[in-house]
Amino acid sequence: MSHPASTEIAGQIEDLYEAPLADLEVHAQDQPPGMLSALLGMHDDLVLAERSIDFHRDSLARLIHPERQIGRHEVSHLLDGSRRIAEAVAVRDAQAKSVLAVLQSLARVPTPAPPPPTTSPPVPALPVPAQSTAHSR
Repeated sequence: MSHPASTEIAGQIEDLYEAPLADLEVHAQDQPPGMLSALLGMHDDLVLAERSIDFHRDSLARLIHPERQIGRHEVSHLLDGSRRIAEAVAVRDAQAKSVLAVLQSLARVPTPAPPPPTTSPPVPALPVPAQSTAHSR
């Protein structure tokens, strides 16, 4: 199932670093911890939360299948599955909010254009000593 939050965030990370996520993950392994590894870790946590939502949603769907009887035993599983979905949604929302805030605070700084060549002002001529009208002795 497609997850808009992790897909959107992956795209933003790729745009920021101008490389595919898989390449960034390989690159981050060879680097000391920094912003890239933090963003990738937050993205991984978000993906994990989204998978957990899918898993527990599917489990609940099997439990409440129309041809299945819901007895006392199934009720506890329904409640547990519902609680786990709620937890996973809370984790997903918190991770998405955090990583989006970090990404919004970062921006790709455009490469500065080289400064235009400056023409230095002409060097003023050295002053010529004034000629004295007095005769020397």
